[in-house]
Amino acid sequence: MREQEHAVTKDGEVQTDKVEQTIDRISDDKKDKILQDFDEFKKYLHNRIKIGESIGLGEEQLAKVAEKVAGYLAANEEPRNSEEKLLQELWKVGDEDQRHKLAHLLVRLAQSS
Repeated sequence: MREQEHAVTKDGEVQTDKVEQTIDRISDDKKDKILQDFDEFKKYLHNRIKIGESIGLGEEQLAKVAEKVAGYLAANEEPRNSEEKLLQELWKVGDEDQRHKLAHLLVRLAQSS
């Protein structure tokens, strides 16, 4: 896969406008596996965050990507468990600043998993 297709470049630049395209490339089976169980979701996020950290992304950059992912999930995926339902409801009622803070909390949650 070419670098132009990734949301994060080799030099650590975050291209949040490509997050949705990146998510769309995940097969439906893999999405279902990731989203079916909240612990699996946290594990997936944890692994992606470790990759981001390994190429030098800081918490703010990780939170910006998490914010895009959360927005995509809230708009395009039905929650598959009570934890995802709660996150979706919080996302819907939050303003831009609150959503950004929630994204930071998701990054920290995944880092601690």
